[in-house]
Amino acid sequence: MLVDGTPRIFFQLVPESKTVKNRMHLDLRADDPARELQRLTGLGATVTERHERWIQLADPEGNEFCLITG
Repeated sequence: MLVDGTPRIFFQLVPESKTVKNRMHLDLRADDPARELQRLTGLGATVTERHERWIQLADPEGNEFCLITG
C-alpha cells in the first residue's frame, strides 16, 4: 500500500518461533491482484497456498510473501 507515494511496512509480533531462514514476511496489495499475480509468477515466484483473501507465494529462494486479494 502506498501512502503519499511511499510504501507502508508494518511489523507484527507472533507467538510462534520461525524455524527456517525467512525472518521477514511481506504482504503485498495491488490495484489489480490477478495482474500482479501474473507479474510475480512471471518473475519466478510460485504459489504455495491459496486462501479466501490472500495468496501465499515463494520467491525463487523460498522466501514467503503474500498477495492480498480481498
